[in-house]
Amino acid sequence: MLHAHTAWWAHYLFDLAAWVGAALTARWQYRRWPDQAEALARITTPSYFVVLALGGVAGAWLAGSANSLRAIVAAPSHSLAGALAGAIVAVEGWKALHGVRGSTGGAFALPLATGIAIGRLGCFFTGLPDFTYGIPTEVPWAVDFGDGVGRHPVQLYEAATIAAFALLLVRARLRGADWARDHAFHALVLVYAGQRFVWEFFKPYPTLAGPLNLFHFLTLGLAAYAILWWRRDGAARAIG
Repeated sequence: MLHAHTAWWAHYLFDLAAWVGAALTARWQYRRWPDQAEALARITTPSYFVVLALGGVAGAWLAGSANSLRAIVAAPSHSLAGALAGAIVAVEGWKALHGVRGSTGGAFALPLATGIAIGRLGCFFTGLPDFTYGIPTEVPWAVDFGDGVGRHPVQLYEAATIAAFALLLVRARLRGADWARDHAFHALVLVYAGQRFVWEFFKPYPTLAGPLNLFHFLTLGLAAYAILWWRRDGAARAIG
């Protein structure tokens, strides 16, 4: 069993690192492939980013708090999956009001993946107070967060998966793959939702139906969104 050195301030440190990492990734991406950011600037206004931010914050706290309160945790919480869902709903509403039909998320995919991968390390090093730890296990890589119980390091599972996706996306973009240019955001949402759905089985969250908890249903919705968008866009391109 592995032993993790945790601290309450680790989340804040890695949250800052996640924002810095995402910003640096966005800067590098813009210099290497400016087309997505420039296309986004042409079809959006400042209100787009205000709505995106408000939707993300609202979704994060609604989903996180709904789950944590059901688990009898005293304080409201926040959720990355909820933030992603809230931002998507808000942006799709903005696009409907402004007559924007195409995808606007491509420029965010790589920076977001970088931020998620770094941010999950903060969840890991915060330990038990973060309430994102896994269920007890006897696997060789089980982690003791200070209470003598070996648990699945689900935070590291997610960080590694999303980091691998980020590397795959960069490699695909360098090779000129169409999906990496046209569906980067949809691919990120699909990968994030898929891996998060699996890792939720390794968390001690309260269930809603059978073995499924709140985030299982939320990630199923995210996956459906990504697939439907990808198919709709592909059909439009075929017709055009």
